[in-house]
Amino acid sequence: MKSSFHLNDNALRYLIFFSLAGSLFIHSFIKYGLLNQVVGFLLPEASAQVPVVNSPNGFMPDWSRLKFSDMIISESGSVTYPDSRGGTESRTWTTGQSIAEFMELGDFETPQLAIENLNLSTIAGVQGINLGRLRLSDFQLTGWQTLPNLVRAVPGLGNRSVTSVRPIRDFARRFGISSGTISNISRNSSLSNVPLSRGINLRNYSLTSIPNIQNASINRFANWQDSKIIGVPGLSTLTWNNLPGLRTLDLSFVAKVDLPLRDIEANRTRSISGSYQEGFNVPCLQNNCAHAEMSGIGKTTGTQWMSGKFQKVNGGFGILKALNGGKEPTGRNPFGSSFKQVIWNIDEASGSVKTAMFFRICKTIPFIGRTCSPYFIGPVPFIEYREKDPIVLGKPNSLP
Repeated sequence: MKSSFHLNDNALRYLIFFSLAGSLFIHSFIKYGLLNQVVGFLLPEASAQVPVVNSPNGFMPDWSRLKFSDMIISESGSVTYPDSRGGTESRTWTTGQSIAEFMELGDFETPQLAIENLNLSTIAGVQGINLGRLRLSDFQLTGWQTLPNLVRAVPGLGNRSVTSVRPIRDFARRFGISSGTISNISRNSSLSNVPLSRGINLRNYSLTSIPNIQNASINRFANWQDSKIIGVPGLSTLTWNNLPGLRTLDLSFVAKVDLPLRDIEANRTRSISGSYQEGFNVPCLQNNCAHAEMSGIGKTTGTQWMSGKFQKVNGGFGILKALNGGKEPTGRNPFGSSFKQVIWNIDEASGSVKTAMFFRICKTIPFIGRTCSPYFIGPVPFIEYREKDPIVLGKPNSLP
């Protein structure tokens, strides 16, 4: 009996010991965030960050691997706004969708990309696309071109006879015209204002059935800004190193990620983030000011890039400024105005900072001019940084 009691006594001691150890273990998991790290390790990332290269100027997107089709939106949304023809249009996007499916060329009309200077021949040549196998309907903006539009856009088209260009021949016949040069008939008032798609079915004609259309730069076509990215054959999968404007970027203002701090931080004033409208030193005067503290030359050390998940600032200009209540997440535009870089998720335990891309809607409205919404379409995963990683701040280089 004594032996049996001694065995049970030991078992009880072990049970008490492991219960205490287990309680301390769970307490530590909760207190120090270890549980979140383990869950994060077991669960895959919702979406991948963009590929990067560590250049002398800091972490940069690998432009040779970055393309519109890989930019996946993480939150759904919808908005209605004035269009370029005096009416309204809607834009809707869904979580998991590529921005190429709903963003338009005019949203990226910036000198840092210069998409509009490309032509179909260049895009196809880079990717080995056979344009002869595509339809006119695959080039979205052909649908709303009139004959005068096409004559202005396509080199040498006006000098050709109507009968020599099949889609235009068939279009002209709908109006009882069967001869003459394309330039001459384009002045005919009965058809000069009629979009091509209203006279013929564009699916019935190969893209190259209009000679030289592949050699016309995108910005020669009327209302080219209204075409979706996927409306230009090959553009959604064209890597950004082929966009002519990237060479104009000024990447000389660089810092290092010194210390990621979560939203328990409050009322931070040495801000190095903001917007084009408010400037890029907008203080965070609220209770949740998650941010990444910077280090660098002179006064750069100690500046704070606030998290746009918590702080919103004024953005946009013109009529579209009203969208999203006129607000956008705070951040910077180190890679130009085509998108905004925003600090989104901060993990103090691992010392990591995940950033996101946010995009805007831009329109050129007759008699009003160009107008852009705040940067509110996102987040799209961008670059992830860790402590001491170099980060490009871009222009302006003003310090608080």
